[in-house]
Amino acid sequence: MKSLIKILVVAVVFVAVSCKKDSAPNYQFMPNMYESAGYETYGEAAFPDGVEAQVPVEGTIPRGYVPFDIENSTEGYLLAKETLVSTLDSTQVDLERGKALYDIYCGICHGNKGNGQGKLVKREKILGIPSYDDAGRAITEGSIYHTIYYGKNAMGSYANQLNEEERWQVVAYVLKLKSDLEK
Repeated sequence: MKSLIKILVVAVVFVAVSCKKDSAPNYQFMPNMYESAGYETYGEAAFPDGVEAQVPVEGTIPRGYVPFDIENSTEGYLLAKETLVSTLDSTQVDLERGKALYDIYCGICHGNKGNGQGKLVKREKILGIPSYDDAGRAITEGSIYHTIYYGKNAMGSYANQLNEEERWQVVAYVLKLKSDLEK
């Protein structure tokens, strides 16, 4: 029995060693999967006129993008403050979601209660964040949305981080914080 095992081991080793041939390359199955044909992205086949890239047609809007018609200026801010209202009705407002988004993007500076005492303010990394209940500010839906969209002073824009519906959820939550502070 032991000799049979020894013979099998020797046979397996012999077969394994005899199949290896260093002088010839291995055979490739389906070589087109390993070595794909390269195509020039902006080559003559696609653009015989020699155009480098296609620009979108004038007036087109990218998918998922909703244009904001109010400009980024003081006049635009005042216009938004006076005229812009939320596109969400009362059934679409989700204060829990607004709170979650607020905590992620706003709470670090403005504080979880909207009193301007976020962690960065307490650590004196950023100074001068006013409370939402400051009488001089008189914030409205439109002014909050405009500020989130374009940013204001040291605050940058959050238009790339929040889509339109999320911005309105944050606006609703900020107004709730403002009313809580005014009590």
